[in-house]
Amino acid sequence: MSAVDHDEWLQRTREEAIDPDLPICDAHHHLWDGPGDRGKYLVDDFLKDASGGHRIVATVSVECGNMYRTDGPEGMRPVGETEFAETLASRASCGQSGGANIAAALVPFVDLTRGRDAAPVLEAHLSAGKGRVRGVRQSCTWDTDPSIISLAKGEGMMWDSRFREGFALLAKYGLTFDAWQYYTQLLELADLARAYPDTTIIVNHAGGPLSTGRHARRSREVQQEWKRGMSELASCSNVLVKMGGLGMARCGFGWHERAKPPSSAELAEAVRPYIHFCIQIFGVERSMFESNFPVDKVSYPYTVLWNAFKRLCEGASAAERAALFHDTAIKTYRLGDGGDVR
Repeated sequence: MSAVDHDEWLQRTREEAIDPDLPICDAHHHLWDGPGDRGKYLVDDFLKDASGGHRIVATVSVECGNMYRTDGPEGMRPVGETEFAETLASRASCGQSGGANIAAALVPFVDLTRGRDAAPVLEAHLSAGKGRVRGVRQSCTWDTDPSIISLAKGEGMMWDSRFREGFALLAKYGLTFDAWQYYTQLLELADLARAYPDTTIIVNHAGGPLSTGRHARRSREVQQEWKRGMSELASCSNVLVKMGGLGMARCGFGWHERAKPPSSAELAEAVRPYIHFCIQIFGVERSMFESNFPVDKVSYPYTVLWNAFKRLCEGASAAERAALFHDTAIKTYRLGDGGDVR
């Protein structure tokens, strides 16, 4: 499906924003500029997606392996992505975003398997980010099924001594760790969290449930293993969770293959078991919503996604809704409020 075709497909499900005055901090999205099929997704593109009526006041931009430096030491090349994102964020703060705090926090990539040698890379990101860098992410996704994308440097990377040597540096620099792994690796992540209780870990994409490849047609077993792992993580007071990312094809809902995107009511019903369990075990003080755009854009429009999240919080108190949609992310990433994206 071409970009134009996909935009037309997204328009087949259109909704007005529910509770449009509720402030939202989108705790996880990406900005990139090619190359290849994924093309560009810059501030203007995000603003277009987010212009459906929800009150987006701040966002967190997370690494996506884009715009690395093309020369210099290999370990330093990812600093180019921070330079790129900071430039976009600075331009947005000068009026491009209508006052919204787009990319108020940056979460770049650092190869922690470099051990102590990761220290100068962390310092370079902090310098390039000009006060926006709040944490780092190194994908630890790994699976035995070759049809499942694995980005880790082999099985058990979070147990690797060199990785942990690099991970230990995060507390020194006051940085958080955004954890991206699959549900089969949650116990490995829990062990890491217990070993480094002074480092805040934010679990991405609701803990990475899968329903494709070897995980297909095993929904009951997957949910049971996912619940065990997430419960172990919730017992670690330094761990929080981002709820979203379930629109990725590997999660197996198949929305991207339909004649039109799901409605927010349908979407809410489908992801309810994951979202409600996360809130139940982590509490609203350690749970936050994310769009994971433009990755999740393959499955639904931005306005519909946030409507689904709001439907899932019907019956919650005003304070609980404020925490889930805004306050927890603002506190975790140490942000101030921005303006509105309408």
